[in-house]
Amino acid sequence: MQNLDVISVNIWQILIALANLTILFLLLKKFLFKPVEKILKKREEELNGQYEKANIARQSAEDAKSEYETRLNGAKLKADDIINEATAAANARSEKIVDGAREEADAIVRRAQTQAELEKARAQKEIKDEIVDVSSLLAEKLLEREINADDHKKLIDSFIDKIGEENDIDE
Repeated sequence: MQNLDVISVNIWQILIALANLTILFLLLKKFLFKPVEKILKKREEELNGQYEKANIARQSAEDAKSEYETRLNGAKLKADDIINEATAAANARSEKIVDGAREEADAIVRRAQTQAELEKARAQKEIKDEIVDVSSLLAEKLLEREINADDHKKLIDSFIDKIGEENDIDE
């Protein structure tokens, strides 16, 4: 029956092994499992916190991006408005300068015409005066006598009228 001793089951040994296993399990649970579980929970909370921070940062970045795009569009519109206003102001200023130049040119032409007319009238008066002087000298020499003022005036006026008619025909 020796063979049976090797195969025999000793209940006390099984109970002691079970008790050792239970004690070992309880010790491991108390000293190893709970601290590891706390570390895992802490790590999970840290990861969740990091995920939340990442989500908040992402949302903040998206908000900043949309705000940036809005500001950029506003800046583009404002720049377009400024360019349009500057172009309109430049066009208005150039038109004003051109109008001023036209008015000044017209004024210069009018002054030149007025001055030419005055010069013409002055020249005609000078010529008339010279003609009167020459004609009176000529008349005195021709008549070799002194003529009275009325005769003198009539002679000059008729002479000037004839010269004026000839000038009108020539022009």
